[in-house]
Amino acid sequence: MDLTVTPDTYTPSVNSNGDYIDNIPQIKHGIYCLCGSRKDKTYENHSSFTVHIKSKTHQKWLTTLNQNKANYYVEMVKHRELAENQRKIIAQLENQLSKKNLTIDYLTIQLTKTAPLDNLLDL
Repeated sequence: MDLTVTPDTYTPSVNSNGDYIDNIPQIKHGIYCLCGSRKDKTYENHSSFTVHIKSKTHQKWLTTLNQNKANYYVEMVKHRELAENQRKIIAQLENQLSKKNLTIDYLTIQLTKTAPLDNLLDL
């Protein structure tokens, strides 16, 4: 069984004004940036990632994040509501499943109690 270490995914920090800013974290096992400048590129150390965050594509991505932060907030609220609704549905389904399992267990017991009598009647 082989274990592999996957790189972290970079997320920008938020400053006191609520704007997204670059803040390079400690890089232990590489880091992957979602900005799209180089798909599937893993930056292995601090210096290579520092060069990356100064690229035009990364800076444009950061600007886009800041321009759309209100939309991202609305989207986050919708996802939170969706997750809560899914939790409720899962709880209802688990409750239904539990009731059906109890019914199956009860009927199985009833069936096994009457089965020996049925065998006697066949004689």
